[in-house]
Amino acid sequence: MMMKRITLAALLALAPAAGAQTLDRKVVPPAGPAPEIVFPAVQQRTLSNGLRVYVVERRNVPLVTMRLVVDAGSAADPAARGGLAALTAEMLDEGTTTRSSLQLADELELLGADLFTSGGYDVAAVQLNTLSRNVRPALAILADVVARPAFAAAELERVRGQRLTALLQQQDQPVALANREFAMRVFGGAHPYGRPVEGTPATLRQFSPQDLRAFHQQYYRPGNARLIVVGDVRTAELIPQLNAAFAAWTGGTAQPVRYPAAPQPQPATRVYLIDKPGAAQSEVRIGHVGVARNHPDHFPLLVLNAVLGGQFTSRINLNLRENKGYTYGARSGWTQRREPGAFTAQAGVQTPVTKESLVEFMRELEEIRGPRPVTDQELEFAKASLVRSEPLRSETNAQIAARLEELVLYGLPLDYYSSYNQRIQAVTPEDLQRVAQKYLSPDKFAVVIVGDRSKVETGLRELPYPVEIVQATNER
Repeated sequence: MMMKRITLAALLALAPAAGAQTLDRKVVPPAGPAPEIVFPAVQQRTLSNGLRVYVVERRNVPLVTMRLVVDAGSAADPAARGGLAALTAEMLDEGTTTRSSLQLADELELLGADLFTSGGYDVAAVQLNTLSRNVRPALAILADVVARPAFAAAELERVRGQRLTALLQQQDQPVALANREFAMRVFGGAHPYGRPVEGTPATLRQFSPQDLRAFHQQYYRPGNARLIVVGDVRTAELIPQLNAAFAAWTGGTAQPVRYPAAPQPQPATRVYLIDKPGAAQSEVRIGHVGVARNHPDHFPLLVLNAVLGGQFTSRINLNLRENKGYTYGARSGWTQRREPGAFTAQAGVQTPVTKESLVEFMRELEEIRGPRPVTDQELEFAKASLVRSEPLRSETNAQIAARLEELVLYGLPLDYYSSYNQRIQAVTPEDLQRVAQKYLSPDKFAVVIVGDRSKVETGLRELPYPVEIVQATNER
């Protein structure tokens, strides 16, 4: 009985007072004001050896991220020696002339730090994350890895073996096959963006420690690099530490990497089919050469893609996933690098509807250019989504370092994000119509499909595009 009285009293306490407003849960509450993007202040310095340094002080958490980027990406690979840049980058933390790979790992663990290296198309990078109280000893390790890698023969053989195994495994992965073939069809083998960053089995087998040392000596120079530091530091105290740590790293500036001109799109849309017997789905890639990251139409293209295929609510995904049920997800985007990257629309679709999926892809890519232009409602939703999601990309030290790297590498002003909201909001329907017609050419797409040929070829040949059967290989 007492239990009932307590329960009743509790319910009465929760009841709204007479005249009080109740919440109508059927009405969506209005959105709040758009968040302001306040990118932190960046301080620039140049060390005595010529290394350019960009520092963002964030003393709210005792952590520091340091990211050193070098103009030594796969674009610098010598002809017919693909993978040298990426292999050199991976080997940096596999031992130095003063520390073995195990010693490096032990010292980093004792400091509570982590260090990793990577090689991309345009640059190679070394990133260090550490506690702010351990910046000085962590810096010593970073400088050692960058300036004095050993490229020991035994370590090279181990890493080479891992890479060869990974390339062999990719031969059985439809996603990897589709991505590699698509890049080659869009850019061709003569352009660095058309070749795999990791190289091929044939090129990987030929590299010696001397090859890696020569590449390192040519490109890993202070004048050819930038160091980005974000976190709990004071610039006035940090710069002397950096000068001391990198004092032995010298060499001036390397010759800049020369990129060939971006290839022209193919004369007409063509389908390249790679047979994957028994595949439950087909991997689809559609596109052609796009634009570079510093292109003046970046913001209209960003908004256009938010409507077309850059978000869950985009046209492509709502069509192929929500309406048709052909895929778990479909998307599109412009890969923007130092030089023009690719525009790509892609999905993994069910094998029986491969033809139908391609039809729907092509319909969306054509209609947004004119027959069904972006509506005012779509435009406003895309703008709001971009503006409201951007602050989430600059929350951590690593995220800010990545954003700052983007500005530094692509020649964008350091106050670029201070006007981000205004540039998004300034995009008009006329802008979207213009860039859709200018940068999307559905009549010149390269279409790569990896799927079961016995089940998809007949349907594909019913479409108005020539179909070419290609062999999957990682030797090009």
